[in-house]
Amino acid sequence: MAGLTAMEKKLAEYKCNTNEAIQLKLVRFPEDLEDDNTTFNPEYSHQVFGDDEIAFGYKGLKILLYYIAGNLSTLFRIEYTSKVNEKFDCVEADDVESKIREIIPPRFCTNTDDFVSLLEKEVNFKPFGMLLHTYSVHNEEAGEDITYQIYKADMTCPGFREYHERLQTFLMWFIETASFIDVDDERWNYFLVFEKYNKDGATLFATVGYMTVYNYYVYPDKTRPRVSQMLILPPFQGEGHGAQLLETVHRYYMSSPTVLDITAEDPSENYVKLRDFVLVKLCKDLLCFSPGKLMQGFSQEMVTEAQQKLKINKQHTRRVYEILRLRATDMGDAEQSRSYRLDIKRRLIGPYKKKQRELAKMRRCLRPEELTNQLNQIDLNMQHEQLEESFQQLVSDYRRVLERVAQA
Repeated sequence: MAGLTAMEKKLAEYKCNTNEAIQLKLVRFPEDLEDDNTTFNPEYSHQVFGDDEIAFGYKGLKILLYYIAGNLSTLFRIEYTSKVNEKFDCVEADDVESKIREIIPPRFCTNTDDFVSLLEKEVNFKPFGMLLHTYSVHNEEAGEDITYQIYKADMTCPGFREYHERLQTFLMWFIETASFIDVDDERWNYFLVFEKYNKDGATLFATVGYMTVYNYYVYPDKTRPRVSQMLILPPFQGEGHGAQLLETVHRYYMSSPTVLDITAEDPSENYVKLRDFVLVKLCKDLLCFSPGKLMQGFSQEMVTEAQQKLKINKQHTRRVYEILRLRATDMGDAEQSRSYRLDIKRRLIGPYKKKQRELAKMRRCLRPEELTNQLNQIDLNMQHEQLEESFQQLVSDYRRVLERVAQA
């Protein structure tokens, strides 16, 4: 902080990292309110507080956003130890409350007593929509299997619109480029994951995560469901719920004769890894992916069978083929390893060949000095290095998928 004036140093003390200041909870029992172990923080807050993720004007800032675990009724409160307005004239603190109010629905609690009274009514909350799938996960800490359920809902379900308004606020904290969807568009489908748990002898439900899917029209009479948003809430991450949700959604659309294939909007790296696992799991027992056929190379039979039976498009089918062929390949055998490497690199080299075609066009129409400049940007040695790096990274990613499939 060298070079700062004394005043600037003092004002710098009133800057708070909003990722640390925001404290989130999913509350099941009154004692959760005071239990730090139930608190989690955002990964992102730039969409609310700007790129630097800083709130100015407070010391010891706490932005409390507590949700009842099932219906997500909300407690919103701001706490701080000192505010800049109280110490300095003509200096204004950021209006943190207004920024939060922009993304949370208006019907929230501001005091703990009201929130606890709502918690007592949580026994009346039931999941929305149609039950699609039930599964269990063993909890080591509790020493028992915990039951989870996946439902499909829409805006005609009583109370779901208000529930979704509360649920979607989590997107702002955990998806880097999140935005709220137009819920009045009937082409949206909503898939929800809930945990069943016991409280005073009654069965209650806690929200685990959700997915939104938009049904695009494909001429003349098909639809192409596209996954838009997917979030498993942090307390439940790493337990396999994302894979259960994605597979359940995939199976739901597989049964529809009007669905062409299933895609995703701007998928993240983690989503691609999850999709790889789910699609390989679905495809591995199809006859077209038998070891003998895998070793003969990627085929139209694979494309057709995966599309017709599992609603998987050609691009994703090719990736499934590459993963399953790796499993069928003895990489210790020089000939098999070479064959696999060449097969993958033939696909990877596509963008490089495109550059070479562009270069051929340049030779015909650029002046010598312009051509030299372009040639400097297309270093063939560098292309070979990048190709090898891409191949090794793919093999590493594919091995992780196969390890997970083997454990499933």
